[in-house]
Amino acid sequence: MKKLFFVIAFLLASFSISHGSEVGEDGLHKQDWFALTFKDVAEDVATAKEEGKRLVLVFEQRGCIYCRKMHEELLADPEVSDFIKANFKVVQMNMFGDEEVTDTDGDSLTEKTAARKWGLIFTPSIVFLPEEIAEKKPVSELAVSVMPGAFSKRTFLNMFRWVHEKGYEGEEHFQKYHARIINELREQGKLAE
Repeated sequence: MKKLFFVIAFLLASFSISHGSEVGEDGLHKQDWFALTFKDVAEDVATAKEEGKRLVLVFEQRGCIYCRKMHEELLADPEVSDFIKANFKVVQMNMFGDEEVTDTDGDSLTEKTAARKWGLIFTPSIVFLPEEIAEKKPVSELAVSVMPGAFSKRTFLNMFRWVHEKGYEGEEHFQKYHARIINELREQGKLAE
């Protein structure tokens, strides 16, 4: 019986390590490269810009199966995580958390009241902020894009690429951009059906 216990414990630990599924005390899955900040969004946007990156807020909740999928499948993929780490500063928020957040309009809120104020109802919800904050407006009015939920690898990665390339400023809607990239990958034989 002792051997069985150790085998199960070893397998669980191995699965956790290999899939990057560490869970914090708040019940949220963690990435060691997520930024720990005071959650002053305007300050975090400025810091990200100084680092040559863009700020992304990721709202999650305890027990969210899609959040787990995002961490264990998408963020565990080096192609995805390397691109995000190189170009974005990611700050994790708890959809029902009580940590203090300072909105870009100056309001002091909790994570859960910020989520309500910004109209976020899905987890994960990924909020992409502009390169700088020029006006005192709430995050919901300044966000350049919001991705509600965890999608397939290509959709997820292409959203980060589209924001990085400032696709939201151009004529090519994200869905058209995504379809174009997928078709290019198919033509190059880099995407299996």
